[in-house]
Amino acid sequence: MKFDPYLNVDPGTMSPFQHGEVFVTDDGAETDLDLGHYERFTHAKLSRDNNWTTGRLYEQIIAKERRGDYLGKTVQVIPHVTNEIKAAMKKVAQDVDVAIVEVGGTVGDIESLPFMEAIRQMRQELGREHTLFVHVTLVPFIAAAQELKTKPTQHSVKELLSIGIQPDILLCRTDRFLAKDIKSKIALFCNVADEAVITAKDVASVYEVPLVFANEGVDTLVLKCLHMEAKDRDLSKWEDIVHRVYNPKDTVTIGIVGKYVEYEDSYKSLKEALVHGALAHNLKLQINWIEAEGLETAEGDKSYEAQLEGYDGILVPGGFGKRGIEGMLLAIRYAREKKVPYFGICLGMQTACIEFARNVVGLAEANSSEFDPATPHRVIYKLRELRGVEELGGTMRLGAWPCKIEPNTLAHKIYGKSEISERHRHRYEFNREYEEPMTAAGMRISGSTPDGTYVEMVELPDHPHFIGCQFHPEFKSKPLEPHPLFRTFVGAAYEYGVKRRAEKETTAVEMFHRPGKVRV
Repeated sequence: MKFDPYLNVDPGTMSPFQHGEVFVTDDGAETDLDLGHYERFTHAKLSRDNNWTTGRLYEQIIAKERRGDYLGKTVQVIPHVTNEIKAAMKKVAQDVDVAIVEVGGTVGDIESLPFMEAIRQMRQELGREHTLFVHVTLVPFIAAAQELKTKPTQHSVKELLSIGIQPDILLCRTDRFLAKDIKSKIALFCNVADEAVITAKDVASVYEVPLVFANEGVDTLVLKCLHMEAKDRDLSKWEDIVHRVYNPKDTVTIGIVGKYVEYEDSYKSLKEALVHGALAHNLKLQINWIEAEGLETAEGDKSYEAQLEGYDGILVPGGFGKRGIEGMLLAIRYAREKKVPYFGICLGMQTACIEFARNVVGLAEANSSEFDPATPHRVIYKLRELRGVEELGGTMRLGAWPCKIEPNTLAHKIYGKSEISERHRHRYEFNREYEEPMTAAGMRISGSTPDGTYVEMVELPDHPHFIGCQFHPEFKSKPLEPHPLFRTFVGAAYEYGVKRRAEKETTAVEMFHRPGKVRV
């Protein structure tokens, strides 16, 4: 569970440059991207109850006050806000052995104080044997002095003690393993056991973290503190993944043509899902982030063809707004005509439909009503315009929706089933009025909602691998369970790359052996 102290009700309306990706749960909650990490690592089924912000808590409290639920009492941070926080924690803890609750931000922040007070009260209510405080703290290495400094840790623990919280375990973020004497010093000054000072060392791959923590005995210590019996530890799957990370058989290069590429956290789940797909084939993933706007006006050596050349696969992810759309259309056309494996997600599927309508069907002015409300051919439009819903948050199709997959399609081959459920976060849809001309020209609609209202997947049968989906499969990919769409896309990209390199080498050899040529 994650508490975010900011006043936004959720991160849904925040800029990706501000806050990174918005993660979506099955029940349609727009949450903090950290929740995605929790799902990927723990396989826990998370919902809107697992992510709360100060804004959402206050919204709920004020709604209760306006209804008169507090019976005329003065509504205050203590007990009313802290009671709401505790109630949220208790709700998710009902059917589980252990609830892990993270309070975001930094110790000492004004905005996180109500959350700190709430967790302090939880220990008072539940007792020490049922609660555990884990504090993540910094132990920096000062290069000039060539030593590790424990003062930041001492001060943050002192700050916690001043609000009545004594940490039981310290996870010390550092770039090197802490020596025994450093651990003893921290333990002495912070009033914890030596074994409770844990080296949370920086690692090259995030998938190494469970192994590093296991070596430090974190899991055993947590269970001991909570008076729970420790089962036999089995980390073989994580060990296998880490082995693959550091011992790949080859590299696969994917070009991502996006709108928010300056800030990689904007596509956090997407990047992780591609890594999972690559690990499934024992490959090292090399991602190149391509700014969509940069393809639109490029010429000569920097032309869009030159920028897109050399990739094993091209992916266009989701996004909102008109900026960069023409660049995405150029990338999709390149992938379609050059037979480069292509994967379009959400906006990437919509732009694939627009590109196909313009350059194959012949509807030169085809567009989305999002980018050009006056377009004569709105291949993509806001279906909910017909229902008169115009509020910014009210027109979204969010969360898990079922999708029926057509037999004998690439989508069916990938999933191996005829009905799936995937998570959505978008506002515009494929216009089924254009289904007939598009399918007549060679596009296949391979997935729709069971009632046939919404198009979910499209593909090109005459292309080695060209598929687009309206949903966001990256939200359900996990390191131990790579998503089939990403696994297949990376596999097709690698095949294409091997074939392309082999052809290049053959051409080079032929050029070398041509008569009359000067050999250098």
